[in-house]
Amino acid sequence: MHDAGYAGKVRVLALLFVALSAVASAGCGASTGGSGAESENPRPIEAGGAEDTGNAASGTGTTTGAETTGTRRPTSSRVEVSTLATDLRVPWSFAFLPDGDALVTERDSGRLLRVGQSGEVREVQTLPEGGSGEGGLLGVAVSPEYERDGYVYAYTTTEADNRVVRFRIGEEPEPVLTGIPANSYHNGGRIEFGPDGMLYVTTGDAGETSNSQDRSSLGGKILRVAPDGSIPDDNPFPNNPVYSYGHRNVQGLAWDGEGQLFASEFGQNTWDEANRIEAGENYGWPEVEGEGGEGRGFVDPITVWPTSEASPSGAQILVSGAIPQWEGDLFVTALRGESLWRLELDERGDVADRERLLEGEVGRVRDVAQAPDGSLWVSTSNRDGRGTPTGNDDRIFRLAPAGG
Repeated sequence: MHDAGYAGKVRVLALLFVALSAVASAGCGASTGGSGAESENPRPIEAGGAEDTGNAASGTGTTTGAETTGTRRPTSSRVEVSTLATDLRVPWSFAFLPDGDALVTERDSGRLLRVGQSGEVREVQTLPEGGSGEGGLLGVAVSPEYERDGYVYAYTTTEADNRVVRFRIGEEPEPVLTGIPANSYHNGGRIEFGPDGMLYVTTGDAGETSNSQDRSSLGGKILRVAPDGSIPDDNPFPNNPVYSYGHRNVQGLAWDGEGQLFASEFGQNTWDEANRIEAGENYGWPEVEGEGGEGRGFVDPITVWPTSEASPSGAQILVSGAIPQWEGDLFVTALRGESLWRLELDERGDVADRERLLEGEVGRVRDVAQAPDGSLWVSTSNRDGRGTPTGNDDRIFRLAPAGG
């Protein structure tokens, strides 16, 4: 009798231990903080239409996660999110080579990486940089004539300024555009070649708000130069690389299939923005944050977010992509908002619907780019001092149709 009673107590204690362990595990699994789930791949996305916001520009009527309501597109299919690369150190920008591999910058280490289509990673070069905080090795772009000239372009912070350099892999960089104001924050840093073959450069106000309205300053602007750094004759202001001004801190550039430029921009305390960019126009900072500038000679954004939902960095419009139901949509990454925003654009380039993807699953999202195969590559920024990294951060994910 004594042995049976003892065994019974042991069984009861074991069952209690299992039950308590299950409760604890369930509680941990319910958390959506930090950088999301520890699993290798985030959940697939059921990719239909987003909510018809009605007030997309003002930021009302947004959706979260992959849940959508309201007007939908007629097609829907699953988009898989696969982990392509892990254990990176603040990857900041993508640029694809003709063979489909990507060059990836690491902001703090100064490393330029080559990431293969199957996820293999190797360092190809380290670029000198002297930045701190949000400065460092930022944007990267591949020459449209790469197969002929072999040039790679990078935006980097030095002790004196932010600048754009170009180089052939393994060689010393040469300056293309210098004198961009630098600080430990508001450095801009995105560089992209447009459909016109010109190099577009985003800059921040570097903490000096007056830079943005001063067309003689390179800070708080979108700049446009030729590949050699010279000023195109058809720029909106003579002998001036400024393409648009009145920006606070632009970090994303994207063109639609008609060649229209869009940009994502950090606000201050209230509203982050996505803008349709026109040559020579003034986007209002520091006089205006968010909407309300049209009657004062400024251009209003096509959509805004509370800063808690965005802190937008990279941008990409899917053009001739591999996900038909997202064709023509503008994607904007969110750092503080820890998600990827999908903006459905109408024929005028206004935001008709929007949807929040990857929310709470991967942490801070830094960049998004369309790969040559039409998929989307997305990077995290959880080791930038403001995130909560998992053991294998930072990561690059690939979004593609199931089986694609």
